Amino acid sequence: METARAAWRRLEPVHAMIYFAPEARRRYADLGLSGRAGYFTSRSAVFGRASAELVISTFYNFNPDVVRQAVDGAWDTTTPQQVLNARHAAAGEALRRAGIHELPDLDEVLALTRRAADAAREHAQGRPLFAAHAALPWPQEPVLQLWHAQTLLREFRGDGHVACLLSEGVGGLEALILHAATGEVPVDFLKASRAWPEDEWAAAEERLRKQGLLDKDSLSPKGAALRRHIEDRTDHLALPAYTALGDTGCERLAELASPFGRAVVEAGLLKVG
Repeated sequence: METARAAWRRLEPVHAMIYFAPEARRRYADLGLSGRAGYFTSRSAVFGRASAELVISTFYNFNPDVVRQAVDGAWDTTTPQQVLNARHAAAGEALRRAGIHELPDLDEVLALTRRAADAAREHAQGRPLFAAHAALPWPQEPVLQLWHAQTLLREFRGDGHVACLLSEGVGGLEALILHAATGEVPVDFLKASRAWPEDEWAAAEERLRKQGLLDKDSLSPKGAALRRHIEDRTDHLALPAYTALGDTGCERLAELASPFGRAVVEAGLLKVG
């Protein structure tokens, strides 16, 4: 399970850069989508003309009011297919700028990642974001195939993570606060990107303290145990994809993935703003 997680995490920048790359912002702006509208519509366009309520449900941890402001009316200026085309074009442009297409192990990394993504298709039930993305046709260009495969694996894992949170009674805002309390991600980034009002954030923190999950701004032992359980369960639910690779394949993918993630980071594709 740890090797599968390492394989996913080391290659994840290849997918995640699409939320930060200027290439994506420019292409969404060309369609009349600015700010958060580009993010919400580009990720949800696989559903068609997705409503704000569908985005709130499947994305899970964003302030609903901000989602409604971003999504309502967005489909009056463009179509889901145009947004999907823009997203794919931006992904290819950004990854080529990072030199992903020139890395010597691209073919092997792509073969392993695509095999895992194809295996995940056999376990799509209860995973709406994954299933919708999995219904898209595979791109022709290898670098875009890699991006699409990692996107499928990210949404496969993400849908499983939401299921874990629901089963433990952890709401979207509470999940953010528990994540922030680990110190793994700056709290200011989570507050800004998920856009919850400060009073609602503070009220949720107080609820978590009363439940014994927080000690001031840090995880309590009980909170740390809950977070560990959720992460372990998320890893377990993601395993059907990586089981297809076997231990050897997972180890090989984890070994080869690092230069790909590093190239994305060094190209500045994960910079905010």
